[in-house]
Amino acid sequence: MAEMESQDVAEPVSPGEATKSGAPPADRHGLLQHSREFLDFFWDIAKPEQETRLEATEKLLEYLRTRPKGSEMKYALMRLITGLGVGRETARPCYSLALAQLLQSFEDIPLCSILEQIKEKYNLQKVKKAMVRPALFAHLFGVLALFQSGRLVKDQEALMKSVKLLQVLTQHHNHLQEQPQKALVDILSEVPEATLKDILPKVLKSDLGVVLSSPEYLELFLLAQQKVPAKLEKLLGSVDLFSDENIPRLVNVLKMAAASVKKERKLPAVALDLLRLALQENKFPRFWNEVLEQGLLKKQFLPASFLCFRLLGAALPLLSKKQLQLVMRGDVIHHYGEHLVTSKAPDRFKFAPEMDEYVGTFLEGCKTDPERQLAVLVAFSSITNQGHPVVPTFWRVVQFLSPCALKDYVAWLRDMFLQPNLDSLVDFSTSNQKKNQDASLHVPERAVFRLRKWIILRLVSIVENSQVEKEEALVEEVARFCLFHSFFETKKPTSQIPETEQRLSFPLESRTREVVCSAFFSLLQALSTQFRQVPGQTQGGQPWTYRLVQFTDMLLNHNRNVTTTTPFTAQQRQAWDRMLQTLKELEAHSTEVKATAFQHLLLLVGIHLFKSPAESCDLLGDIQTCIEKSLEGKPRRTRSKAVDSQEPPWVEVLVEILLALLAQPSHLMRQVARSVFGHICSHLTPRALQLILDVLNPDKSQDEDDNVVVMDDSDDKQVMMKTAQVLAGGQGGAAAAGRHVRDKDVDQGFREQLMAVLQAGKALGGVDSEDEEEELGDEAMMALDQNLASLFAEQKLRIQAKKDEKSKLQKEKVLRRDFQIRVLDLVEVLVTKQPENSLVLELLEPLLTVIRRSMRTSSSKQEQDLLHKTARIFTHHLCRARHYCHDVSNHVEALHTQVERLVQQASRQADSSVALYYFNATLYLLRVLKGNPADALPLKTPKKQKASAKAKAPQATSCLDLKRVTMVYSSALSSFLTKRNSPLTVPMFLSLFCRHPVLCKSLLPIVVQHVTGPARPRQQAQACLLLQKALSMGELRPCFEHSEWEQLIGQVLAKVTERTLGKAQTKSEQQRELSSLELLITVLKTIHLQKLTLDLTTILGLLQGLQPSLQQSLQQGAHLAGSSRLYDLYWQAMKFLGVQRPKSEKKDAKKIPSDTQSPVSMKRKKKGFLPETKKRKKRKPEDATEQDAKPATPGEKQPPSSGKKKRHRRKAAASAQSQVNGKPAAKSSAPSSPAKTPKLRKKHQKLSQMNGTARTESAGKKLQKSLPKKGASGKSPQPTLLQKKARLSLADGSPSLLRSGAKRKKVQLKKGVQP
Repeated sequence: MAEMESQDVAEPVSPGEATKSGAPPADRHGLLQHSREFLDFFWDIAKPEQETRLEATEKLLEYLRTRPKGSEMKYALMRLITGLGVGRETARPCYSLALAQLLQSFEDIPLCSILEQIKEKYNLQKVKKAMVRPALFAHLFGVLALFQSGRLVKDQEALMKSVKLLQVLTQHHNHLQEQPQKALVDILSEVPEATLKDILPKVLKSDLGVVLSSPEYLELFLLAQQKVPAKLEKLLGSVDLFSDENIPRLVNVLKMAAASVKKERKLPAVALDLLRLALQENKFPRFWNEVLEQGLLKKQFLPASFLCFRLLGAALPLLSKKQLQLVMRGDVIHHYGEHLVTSKAPDRFKFAPEMDEYVGTFLEGCKTDPERQLAVLVAFSSITNQGHPVVPTFWRVVQFLSPCALKDYVAWLRDMFLQPNLDSLVDFSTSNQKKNQDASLHVPERAVFRLRKWIILRLVSIVENSQVEKEEALVEEVARFCLFHSFFETKKPTSQIPETEQRLSFPLESRTREVVCSAFFSLLQALSTQFRQVPGQTQGGQPWTYRLVQFTDMLLNHNRNVTTTTPFTAQQRQAWDRMLQTLKELEAHSTEVKATAFQHLLLLVGIHLFKSPAESCDLLGDIQTCIEKSLEGKPRRTRSKAVDSQEPPWVEVLVEILLALLAQPSHLMRQVARSVFGHICSHLTPRALQLILDVLNPDKSQDEDDNVVVMDDSDDKQVMMKTAQVLAGGQGGAAAAGRHVRDKDVDQGFREQLMAVLQAGKALGGVDSEDEEEELGDEAMMALDQNLASLFAEQKLRIQAKKDEKSKLQKEKVLRRDFQIRVLDLVEVLVTKQPENSLVLELLEPLLTVIRRSMRTSSSKQEQDLLHKTARIFTHHLCRARHYCHDVSNHVEALHTQVERLVQQASRQADSSVALYYFNATLYLLRVLKGNPADALPLKTPKKQKASAKAKAPQATSCLDLKRVTMVYSSALSSFLTKRNSPLTVPMFLSLFCRHPVLCKSLLPIVVQHVTGPARPRQQAQACLLLQKALSMGELRPCFEHSEWEQLIGQVLAKVTERTLGKAQTKSEQQRELSSLELLITVLKTIHLQKLTLDLTTILGLLQGLQPSLQQSLQQGAHLAGSSRLYDLYWQAMKFLGVQRPKSEKKDAKKIPSDTQSPVSMKRKKKGFLPETKKRKKRKPEDATEQDAKPATPGEKQPPSSGKKKRHRRKAAASAQSQVNGKPAAKSSAPSSPAKTPKLRKKHQKLSQMNGTARTESAGKKLQKSLPKKGASGKSPQPTLLQKKARLSLADGSPSLLRSGAKRKKVQLKKGVQP
């Protein structure tokens, strides 16, 4: 980092430039002495993260404020000016902004000097060709920095120089494009009028053709027109931009402006300024029609179209109502509608969100002008594609309408629904729609249907949108309108019913009424779900459904004026009247929550009487009967009386009704059934619950796919082909066809019919037939052909019927699964609102059955939804519930039996994930049996105080048979620790031990027994893991007396130390050793913390005896990762016994191999290193080392060396001197010289022969023989040579760097070369 920073600091000013600028070269080196914090500011300023840049700029300014006159300010200016022209384009604006803030903070810095420094640094006359572009951008960003500082407008001299510089930059259009001209316009827009008058003649030519040649000059002209019109008129004379001669030029300029902002996707400022000028000169219609619609749109240029759209959105707040009508019915809005329809493809750019922002801003800004709001909203709603408006039915901008405008808009929608005025719409058809010659697509009835469908959905969306401010009268008006046109027709208008006075210009079709009916029930859901009421309601706060029912009853009573689309029968009318009578009776019990739920259900089913009269009529009768019985106030009957009674209890009937409502594909009915069931679930009987469970029981709702056999078409075609061969080839072919038919696996009935037809036509003769040689005549062949054709036609119909039946069964399966998902809502309500009900216990096994079946066949998304919902209810709402049943005195034996059954089923599962659900169910039942109301949540560990209290008297207040339950879990635990593929897991038993420590105490001997013995290594490892986690639990210790606890710890110690460590041959055995050591560490830690009196000397001696074998296995490299882990665990255990791990042994075990290592182990040690031929050589150091390998004579001149070499030589000399004096040399950071392998020696010899030099060996007898020949008096250069060779070997990555033999030879060599 320091080298990089020094390079960056040295970059801005070269030595020559520093001399020219007057700064001495020494100052540049002095700046490098600044703090690292100061230099890092300039690195952070150029980073892409905005927060980092801003923070670095603020810190730089704070730093400079403390030293305003020091060298730091000069250096900072120089660095920022240099950054304006760096090669990274993203860094230039960062330095420009930092320079602007610096100039803004320190106003004593003259701007002209900064401008001169920029010109001097990036001289456009002397800059190299490759640096022209960065130099141009440096000038541009420099001027922008002066402008952004806010001081340029006040400094006349700097302003004039900046303007001249920008005019020079405009000549380099290839690099800068229009950026200098845009910067010039931005600067001149801020200057005072007096200054602008002086500058204007210098920047704007007196030629109108130049003004209309580019968007920048036109924008400058419009700026002068706005600020100094007199000066502009004196310069150019009277100019009419919207004349016939100038309009084509304006179109071209706007097209260029649209192309320039194509990537930015924004409105050019010149377009909006032209619009304002047109409005100012009262020439807006001419500008809009001739420049935009007849000019720019005709170019068929997509950016030009988007410019028109943006100009339309931006013009909305500037236009009057009359001008809005002109704009919203022209070609621009027509073109915008086509874009909305054709841009629905995913890869197309969509302008709709941008237009929504424009419209939302306009509506929010003119809430005081409802007429203009209404005009814009009606105009956008009138853009239709063959009758269907292009804006969505749920439009977010509607929320900005004022109440008055919203009321008028709803009235316009209602009138358009009743009397569609197609001529007032801006309707269009796309090119593909125009190519379609189908006459039915262009009739008015189709357009009316599409328009009415959109209008009714828009009305409903306005009511459903909670962000729209609407009055109660408006909501009631929309609801009555939808209800009336869903089920009623007008016979004779009356003033008492305003809906009858609304005439229809086009009669309502049946499909239109279906759409209105569906929208009405969607609206009813929004009004009725969860008994939502409007705060300003009257009539005693009645719900919306009740008010609509009253309106419906009024319509039924005016049968002279109104009639239903489907007339009521006498029975249906009687059911309606009885429903109203029941509603009045329920008002007397309005304080009861149950009565409110019944009222809600009765109202919704009553309204459904118009949609499905037959079903709703029967449901109404049953609901009314249930309501009457539930409100009688009689005590709840027992189960025996309910069974003996001829009439089922009311709650069972109501559950059947709710199940029938859930079968309907209506989200409203689903919510109603859920809320009603929440009020009656406290009265639920076992029979009523069984009705719900029958739906979820897969045994009764299983698929019947296996009973359907569908024949493939390929079999049928092959039979037909063989039969054709019979008809074409005579009796031989017929015999072959008969054999094929007999051999082929086809329907037996079809085979018999085919054989009968062939035999009747004598096409299938026997072997002994006398007419074998005879051929069939033409008439016989024709008759046979006709019979075969009819036979195959019947077979084809049968096959198609079977296919249809299978498809029907598949659809029924989908509906059944969807019905089960809906019924789970009732189960969720029951376990949520009645968790202490004993009926909840009956849900366990049915839910587990659903989970198990869904796990097996969860292929489709619907099956997965069913599985996820069932698992969520079972886990979160049932097993983890805070409350549970406390009254199980009559079900104790059944619950114990259920625990045994569930544990056995969990042990027999094929999947551990399914077994987990069964095991959790047993834990829930144990919690219920324990019956402790102060019990903690199942998944939370209770505190030690509570655990100790429960441990002292585990069965004092519970009905849990501990002995029986212990036997159940003992068998499951034994199976888990002996069975090869057991679905049970360690976390399951840990959860059991944590929640029920008393059971853990009884089950621990089984776990201790399986730590060793005939079990497999994997099971033994699991036993060690389970025992380790169990001993670490704080809830277990209070269950034992002190002596019992010591005895248990002693047994665990004896079991763990029975096996010898370091002898693992397989992965499972290695895992067993690791688990055993982890268990031993846990036991030793327990002994240490609880200060137990156990003799550990035997264990200490045993572990000390294992150290050599563990160290040998680690050094051999067998199971490298496991061996090192085992070795670490071993020393952790020894630490608890008071033996510390020796540091030297740890270092030697990792770095220094033994001398008696075999070649095989050396090869194994080299595994993972690159071969020598693949390593990158450092040529220069190597050559230098080869040259230095020759020991120099005292009179030989040494080449100049760098500082590093001198330091290394000093260290080598000091080392040699210490050896002469008989003192041990100090440890050096350079590694010892490696001992080369034979291959490396041969390779280095070849390299030295090729280079013409005799390379000396770093070890061995050859070096010892050669050194005396070239020895000299004085200091020997050999230590330095050895250190260089050692560094070279370290750079090469030689695998034998750390051999101890080479180190000893190096010491011998050093001693041998001393005089």
